Amino acid sequence: MVKINGEELNIAGKTVAEYLATTNYDPKRIAVERNGDIVPKAQYGETVLKDGDSVEVVSFVGGG
Repeated sequence: MVKINGEELNIAGKTVAEYLATTNYDPKRIAVERNGDIVPKAQYGETVLKDGDSVEVVSFVGGG
């Protein structure tokens, strides 16, 4: 199980990119943190999520 934004999901073995493809997140407007480290966007396709990982996905909101 992988904890994403506090929710346990059975997605171990998938890459960050595969997970994001199942969501409504705009990859251009988010940051992904895995186990306390920022995952560079260029590594979303090669970063495999493992059992016990803790992931936070943060969306950037424009404003002014």
